Amino acid sequence: MKKEYFTIPNLMGYFRILLIPVFCILYYHSENAGCFYGAVIVLCLSFLSDFFDGKIARRFNMVTDWGKMLDPIADKITLGAIILSLSFKYKIVVAMVVLYIIKEGFMAVAGIVSIKKGNKIEGAMWYGKVCTFGTYVILITLLLFPNLKLTFVNILVFVNMVIMVFTLVNYIFYYHRIFKSFHVETNGNMETFS
Repeated sequence: MKKEYFTIPNLMGYFRILLIPVFCILYYHSENAGCFYGAVIVLCLSFLSDFFDGKIARRFNMVTDWGKMLDPIADKITLGAIILSLSFKYKIVVAMVVLYIIKEGFMAVAGIVSIKKGNKIEGAMWYGKVCTFGTYVILITLLLFPNLKLTFVNILVFVNMVIMVFTLVNYIFYYHRIFKSFHVETNGNMETFS
C-alpha cells in the first residue's frame, strides 16, 4: 500500500492538489500585489512538482497505477481552478468553464467505463497533451498580464476553446473505437463458447 499510494511522486501529486485552494485564495485577493505574486509563485511550485514527479517516477521505478490516475487528476483540478478564477475577471472565460466541465466530465465517465471493462490505464493522447499545454500557456499569459486588451483576451480564450473542442471530438472517437473493439471481442468470446 505504501509503494502504491505514498511514493515520492504521489506525495508531490497530493502537494499539487493542496496548493489549489492556496492559489484560489491568493488570486481572489490579487488586487494586493503581494497576493498576486504569491499566486504566481504557488503556480510555479505546482508546475515544478508536476514536471519532476514524472521524471522521478520513471528514474527510480516508482510508476504506479494510482500515480497514473493521480497526476492527470491534479492537472485537471489545477487547470479548472485557474479557469474558474479567471472567469470572475473575464466574461468570455465563463464559456470556457462550461466547455471544460463538459470535456472533463465526458473523459471522466468514459475513462471509468473503460477501466470497468478491463482496459488498462493509458497516458494522454498527443491531442490531450497539446490541449493541456496550450491551455496552460494561455491561462498563464492572462494571469501574468492582467492589463491585456479585452480583444486580445477574447482571441486567446477563443483559440483555446477551439483546441478544447478539437480534443473533445478526438477523445469521443478514441473511446468509441475502444468500446467498439471491446464489444467485438465480447461477441467473439460468446460465439466461441456457443
